[in-house]
Amino acid sequence: MLTPPASPPSRPAAQDASGPAGDIEGGLGGFLSANARWLGAGALMTFASSFGQTFFISLSAGEIRGEFGLSHGEWGGIYTLGTLASAATMLWAGGLADRVRAGRLAGALMALLAGACLVMAASPVAAALVGAVFLLRLFGQGMLYHTAMVCMGRWFARRRGRAVAIAGLGIAVGEALLPLGFVALTGLVGWRGGWIAAACLALALAPLAPLWLRRERRPGAPGAASETPGLGGRHWTRPQALRHWLFIATFPAFLAQPVFSTAFFFQQAHLADIKGWTLAQFVALFPLYVAAAIPMTFLGGWIVDRVGARRAAPAWPLLLALALGAASFGQGLAAAAAIMALMGAMQGYGSAVAGAWWPEIYGTRHLGAIRAAAASVMVFATALGPGLSGMLIDAGVGLETQLSGMSLYSLLMAGVFRWVDRRAGRDPDLLERVK
Repeated sequence: MLTPPASPPSRPAAQDASGPAGDIEGGLGGFLSANARWLGAGALMTFASSFGQTFFISLSAGEIRGEFGLSHGEWGGIYTLGTLASAATMLWAGGLADRVRAGRLAGALMALLAGACLVMAASPVAAALVGAVFLLRLFGQGMLYHTAMVCMGRWFARRRGRAVAIAGLGIAVGEALLPLGFVALTGLVGWRGGWIAAACLALALAPLAPLWLRRERRPGAPGAASETPGLGGRHWTRPQALRHWLFIATFPAFLAQPVFSTAFFFQQAHLADIKGWTLAQFVALFPLYVAAAIPMTFLGGWIVDRVGARRAAPAWPLLLALALGAASFGQGLAAAAAIMALMGAMQGYGSAVAGAWWPEIYGTRHLGAIRAAAASVMVFATALGPGLSGMLIDAGVGLETQLSGMSLYSLLMAGVFRWVDRRAGRDPDLLERVK
């Protein structure tokens, strides 16, 4: 008489790379249920980062410029100075994600972000806005989003793309809900009252991250190493990554999305004005942005998990080129809807690719330090976008002309990603030259 084979020992739901329950075998539903607290914490962090993102800060641009008597270039310059300072600080602060427990760090960052919102609300003179922008960009757009992506890259292996995509949904929800709510609220209590409300919401969210992350997630089977290597089966250090040709070649392509989307959303009030839309009409289209971003986020995560971030990357700047081209030439509210949908599709797909790229290429041991260096340069570059676009507008170079140039650059960067993928795939000595 045959005896049935013994059932394999069960593994804790908090594991990943070696085929834990709810990851590969359980399908997406099992993966979500088994890892809800960690994925939810990642989404919470990216949602809270919204208060330091350009799309949210720029909602107050018209009122701020009007109250303090600022031109487009002057407000862009203030934004640039604050963002540059946050970029310099990120170079050091980003490494905290390698050394501080995720729950403790996330809770502290949300509380600090609430304080930054209050600083913005209380700014008495234009010069104080530099400090407010610095704090909002550092704790929101910089550290909270960075911490979420480092955690997803470190905690997940086989389904890293999906994990990054799910965590990125937090910012998609923020983009869908916060602009409409903020514009409506400021109509009642003014832009300063709106920022006080943002502070209260950030502070209310702060205790949730430490609660959900009381137990840190660890990939792999019991007793296995919690780190997954990158190219060549090794963990790159930050100096090795920064001086290698692969990083140097791809970084201009990585800059396209943050720089151009920052400039786009920073100038959304001006874009609506020159297109003949009201700001309320334009921000009412943010749900279309999210409706496109969510499925593209999951599609991007699925593609990354199937073929890798390196092969998935070229489609990202192609979507950006389409979105910016539509913003340049489109007219009417139907065009505005298409623009928002394309921007959402690009953002959703790109968040899955970018979040998975760094651990896939460089490993997880020094992930926080490497990604912090990259994020610092990206934030530095995004600081130039609003200031430069504002100065160009003041100098007579229209926003639509600028958007056309951005679209062309993005198209070229798709070719760069494709070239890098082909060269890295046929370069047997890629790691031999890493010292």
